[in-house]
Amino acid sequence: MGRLFVETLSGPKIFKCKCCKVDFASHDDIVSKDFQGRFGRAYLFRNVVNVSLGPIEERELISGLHTVNDIYCSSCQQILGWRYEKAYEPSQKYKEGMYILEKERMLKEGW
Repeated sequence: MGRLFVETLSGPKIFKCKCCKVDFASHDDIVSKDFQGRFGRAYLFRNVVNVSLGPIEERELISGLHTVNDIYCSSCQQILGWRYEKAYEPSQKYKEGMYILEKERMLKEGW
């Protein structure tokens, strides 16, 4: 087994894993703070780092049917949210390729 490559983000406001404190996302990549996850409020991000993808599955969410992958911290394997692979409703297509990170699973640094 090799060393784990962990990307470090720069900037004044960074989101980190609540369990192991690995960087996940920059405040600049937030698309919306008005989302609901499994454990409460969640944020929609354009880009995230230091995550691994679970298997693709179809899931019925509040906004309709989507094809998603769960995302996990690449360091501690904590589930963090999911990635939108495909949206079936035309009004939801903007989410494709974006990530939901659950607020309950993150720490804020630099706030």
